[in-house]
Amino acid sequence: MVDPATDWPRLEPVQTGIRGRCPRCGEGRLFDGLLKLRSGCDQCGLSYDFADPADGPAFFVICFGCVPAVTFALMLEIWFSPALWVQLCTSVPLLLITCIAPLRPLKGWLVCSQYFFKAGEGRISRPWRPYGANGPIVHPRQP
Repeated sequence: MVDPATDWPRLEPVQTGIRGRCPRCGEGRLFDGLLKLRSGCDQCGLSYDFADPADGPAFFVICFGCVPAVTFALMLEIWFSPALWVQLCTSVPLLLITCIAPLRPLKGWLVCSQYFFKAGEGRISRPWRPYGANGPIVHPRQP
């Protein structure tokens, strides 16, 4: 079996994920379209079957994008009671920008983090080290 720590450079999940690049080589594309993951890397051949960000990107967008944007729209209405066209011209674009724009970078970051930290189903008695990490192997505690 090939050891990824010696054959591939250590790539930070934030840098590769936000750019939508392969978590192993940093060259191949991660997405096929806006949010659809590709089946694998077109440069190094890494299969993206391990990737399952589930609702993570949507959760982060709701917490850090939608809530402030909706709060802005409500406060605008409470404080100034503007005409409907003012609300439509300010609040709708703000909601669309804060909800749609961060989805792709967040999804890429979560997928690359899953690769880097070897995310998978829980196992109790297996030593662990992130891909590319030079630190010691972490052994699970014995009861």
